[in-house]
Formats: sequence, structure tokens, C-alpha cells
Amino acid sequence: MSLDLELLRAAPKVSLHDHLDGGLRPQTIIDLARGINLELPADTADDLAEWFFVSANSGSLEMYLKTFDYTVAVMQTAANLRRVAREFVEDLAADGVVYGETRWAPEQHLEQGLTTAEAVEAVRDGLAEGMEICAEQGHPIVVQQLVTSMRHASPSRDIAKLAIKYRDDSVAGFDIAGAEAGYPPTRYLDAFDYLKRNNAYFTIHAGEAFGLPSIWEALQICGANRLGHGVRIMDDISTGDDGRPMLGELASYVRNQRVPLEMCPSSNVQTGAAPSIAEHPIGTLAKLRFRVTVNTDNRLVSRTTLTREFTLLSEAFGYDLSDVRWFTINAAKSAFYRFDHRLALIEDVIKPGFAELGAG
Repeated sequence: MSLDLELLRAAPKVSLHDHLDGGLRPQTIIDLARGINLELPADTADDLAEWFFVSANSGSLEMYLKTFDYTVAVMQTAANLRRVAREFVEDLAADGVVYGETRWAPEQHLEQGLTTAEAVEAVRDGLAEGMEICAEQGHPIVVQQLVTSMRHASPSRDIAKLAIKYRDDSVAGFDIAGAEAGYPPTRYLDAFDYLKRNNAYFTIHAGEAFGLPSIWEALQICGANRLGHGVRIMDDISTGDDGRPMLGELASYVRNQRVPLEMCPSSNVQTGAAPSIAEHPIGTLAKLRFRVTVNTDNRLVSRTTLTREFTLLSEAFGYDLSDVRWFTINAAKSAFYRFDHRLALIEDVIKPGFAELGAG
């Protein structure tokens, strides 16, 4: 079974886990690379897109992350950051996304003299430009930033301070990203404590390339509001003698507390976190009614869109439009967005949008 592509693209969708530096248009990379004399591994947009996709299909998170050397390299000026952010919004809107959060690490964009604050403001301005363009075209969308620290860098609360400084100015929250193994989330405990003291929201990449200890630390020591990926929570779910699933204490906690899981099926297969789409833990976790959300992670390197992710899940698990509606409402409930705005998003945009498509 597969949902009609155009019907699915028209459905109002919510994207919570989508990296800014993983969603560039290939032609944009080529255009911006010329300005800095950066030699790319391919000369045309199609060939470059293919290179990113093939290079990311290594089954290794570390190798997957190396593809970002090129995208980050062309995002070192305010003008380039604005263009990338504007196009990011336009591409989400073209895919039917009505609310999105884009995460990126300001500390990786300072090589040409920007300060972290100037980088955040450049992305803010690009997002605003994109939202204005989309609204004028009849595709209103809201996209906010999640400022991110890289796990392998020296722990600091500097980026967390940016999240507070700009939280009413396009920044919705904070994240840590990068290789999990050897870099537990507790390295950034000072930053998380600062955020909690300031009533801020944050998600943590956990349970992708490392197991239950990473998830446990992210939730019980750091206090994460959401889990980036979280697929390894399956390590705490077994099958009983009667064939029914048995949840361990951590898995029970995650489900009971409605901790949002930001799952990215295609990316999880690329990095080896899941063996295939058909065997992705999302099928079991959705049946068990965890707070599962569907995301793209990095649209360029996974050569995907949110529409494509739902299409793949429909083929693997038989999901219909009502299932897509359930995942979408999960995501809207989990957004780092004020309650009244989340409520309006669900009641005034998502529910009517799906009802018009026959899934009410």
C-alpha cells in the first residue's frame, strides 16, 4: 500500500527534526562554493545530490556527518546564511509543511568573522524572508530555530545563552548534536541547568548511535523535553512468553510521560540505527502509542522530504491518511511553540486540512 503522492504532499505537516546544514539545495551549494573557491566533488546539481546521498549511505553516523564539511563551508557569511534559511522555508512550504523547526550550530559558522549572535540573526532574517514569500504565495508557514551545540566541542553554556537571548526572536529552543559515542549528554549539564533555570526548552540527540544510557542521561539527568531519534528505546522492549511486548522501566517512563520521539526513518537506516524502513522501530512504537513523530533529519543527504518519509512508512506499515494525521498532531503537540499557537495550529490548520482530504 502507498498513499497518493499529491494527496500526501497537500496534507498539512509538521517538521521538528530538520538540520539547516543538511537541507541545502545542491545548486545553492554550487553557487555559494564559487564565491569561496571551494572545490566540490561534483560539478552539476544532479551529480552533487547523488554524491551526498551515496556518501551518506555508509551505515556509519561518523561517515554520515562528514558530508556536512561541504555544506557548512558555504554557510560562513550572513548573506549565505540568509539565503540558505530562506530557501529552507520555501522548500518546506512546497512540501506542505505548515510548522517547522530547523536546528543548526552557530559555533560552526564563524570562520569568516561572524559572531554567534550575528549568525543567529542572519538565520532569523532568512527565515522571516522565507515565511513572507510563502505567505504571499498562499502557503503560510512558521519556522523557528533550534540553536545547537556540537557534542565533541568543549562544553559551554554560550549557545544556551543565545537560546535565551533570542527566544522571543525566532529561537524556539536548544539541542546538542553530533556523534553520541564517547560524548554523553551530561558533558553539557551546565548548559541544560541554565536552560531549566530560565524555563527554556531543549531536545537532545539520544538513542541513535548509542543505547539506553544515552536516553536515560538525556531525560533523567539533563531533563530533555524531547529526544532526537530515540530509536534505541527498543532495547528496553522485549517480547513476553505470550508474544506480547513487555516494556522496561525506561521505556514505560518514556511512554507514560509522553516524551516526544523525533524519528527520522531514512536517516536512521543510513546511519545504521535501523536495518531498513520495514524493520524501523517506529512501527512497533506507534502501535504501542508512544509519542512518535516523523521527520527528515537531513533532506539533502537523505534525498528526502517529509512527504517521501510518510510514503515510505505507508508502503512498509500500511499507514493511511488518518495515521499521517495522528503523527502530525503528535508533532504539533510536541513543538516548542506557545500553547495557544499549538492549539490554533492543530484546530485551525491541521484538523481542517486533513478533513478536506478525507481524514477527519
